Amino acid sequence: MEYYHLNIAHSLAFLRETINRRLQQFFQKDNVTPFIYPEIKIEEDNAPLNLFLVHYQLNIEEYIILLLALLPHIQPNFLDNIIQEFLPNGGEFPEIGGVKGNNHRGTLPTGETALFILAGNDIRKRMEVSFYLSPEHYFAKDQILELERLGNVEPRMSGRIILQPDFIDLFTTGTVAKPIFGPDFPAKNISTKLNWDDLILNPKTALQINDIKIWLDHNYSLLNDWEMGNKIKPGYRALFHGPSGTGKTLTATLLGKHFQKEVYRIDLSQIVSKYIGETEKNLEKIFNKAEHKDWILFFDEADALFGKRTNVQNAHDKYANQEVSYLLQRVEDYPGLIILASNYKSNIDQAFVRRFNAIIHFPIPNANERLEIWRSSIPPKAGLAQDLDLKNIAQKYELSGSSIVSVIHYAALQTIHKKSLTIEHKDIIEGIKREYEKEEKVFVG
Repeated sequence: MEYYHLNIAHSLAFLRETINRRLQQFFQKDNVTPFIYPEIKIEEDNAPLNLFLVHYQLNIEEYIILLLALLPHIQPNFLDNIIQEFLPNGGEFPEIGGVKGNNHRGTLPTGETALFILAGNDIRKRMEVSFYLSPEHYFAKDQILELERLGNVEPRMSGRIILQPDFIDLFTTGTVAKPIFGPDFPAKNISTKLNWDDLILNPKTALQINDIKIWLDHNYSLLNDWEMGNKIKPGYRALFHGPSGTGKTLTATLLGKHFQKEVYRIDLSQIVSKYIGETEKNLEKIFNKAEHKDWILFFDEADALFGKRTNVQNAHDKYANQEVSYLLQRVEDYPGLIILASNYKSNIDQAFVRRFNAIIHFPIPNANERLEIWRSSIPPKAGLAQDLDLKNIAQKYELSGSSIVSVIHYAALQTIHKKSLTIEHKDIIEGIKREYEKEEKVFVG
């Protein structure tokens, strides 16, 4: 960390000297002498800034733009102090650009700031430098930094140079904070403490899940080493369908855990909007954040978003169908793994179904699978009453895996309440009865 702070200090010293040289040349009206950048001093270490420089192989102009974007977050009065040295009596200096923020008291660097420092008054050079702040440069494509969009009312280069929050965190703290669930990011990070051994699936389902594992293992090699990148879409789209509690969410989190990828569950209640166009905006926030991070996106109860399109009878139907078309394109273009979960495959729009790489059924477990779930879910500390026959219960009562866990949860609490270590038959039956009532099923004891 000491080297990390040292590199930030070296970078700021380099930037200060660069700006000083440009200002000296400007005020001396020297348009003849070639501009020479000062020497860059960077300690070799594993700090995020240094790793970033190595990974992207920044040239000196890109490096300066990155530092300008970082400036307000580490030394807000940096530009003001330098300008004051050259204009001790104050005054306007529009050539260097910069704007004041609503709360920020220092000067915020703009595209004009970068053009002046890197090109001075050289028109040709300024046009070359402007590419670094264009949507075509990897700064924008990889969502590292961008030029603030001002519409048509202001010059494009008068927009602020905005460093994305992830890179602010990375360069200033060394870590990237996970996005906070809420209206601005309607997706929630989900994980599990369980392992694959805790997930009991029927053989056909397990075999299809293995296909996803193979894709996660070998997709990069397929696209690059086998040169298939121009022939197939880079992402993988899977539909998990079947009753609630059959392992769809757990499977998604286990895939994330196994391959060390973050899994985000999309909260459909905050996504779907009654206002035309808002659903796309809500989704765009998630896709923009996720597409460069290799997240697994898990759309639970996907019927609300990916349901069948309707016949157009009014304006609302028209825009609803446009939303589905937008989703179809966005899902197809996503370079990572997208999982849609639904209770019923038939509820999903056929246009989506055709584009899935895998359609995986999660059925209610059969009697043998239920018995395995019952046995694996009993707390290690607990014993079973002599009249409690798990094999008979597994055969008699058709329950999902999560329902079985809920029954054991209920029975275990009753056992603890009785100050006992033996789970009784009647508590298991009562728990099963409650699960049947939840699902409005007829219970036969």
